[in-house]
Amino acid sequence: MKKGGILHSELARIVAGIGHGDRLVICDCGFPVPHGKPVADLVLTIGIPGIIQTLDVVLKELHIEGVVVAQEMERRSPHILQQVRAAVGTAPLTMIPHEQFKRVTLTEGNISFVRTGEATPFSNVMLVAGVVF
Repeated sequence: MKKGGILHSELARIVAGIGHGDRLVICDCGFPVPHGKPVADLVLTIGIPGIIQTLDVVLKELHIEGVVVAQEMERRSPHILQQVRAAVGTAPLTMIPHEQFKRVTLTEGNISFVRTGEATPFSNVMLVAGVVF
């Protein structure tokens, strides 16, 4: 048995396979995950697990060079945005309109998803993988 870190087998597989520039979207339970994209579905019930809990665990294993969130998060879920900023530290954070955020997940490169039980509006975070050397 694995001793620590990410124990969810699908999430561990996804994180281990992410390369420089790939993206990982940690999304709320209502986000339209595109069909055919890799997804680790963690939802147990509304609110469990939350997006920040999930983000904190993923960031222990994934080096990032940037973060993208919806502009609407600032107005509709400022407490989540504050926690995201604290979790990602000095990584540059970009805000784009939610509709553009959804389009990016449909059209751009290597993107995988982690679906959480979060039920707070616009609580979706796109992590852009960095490189450790």
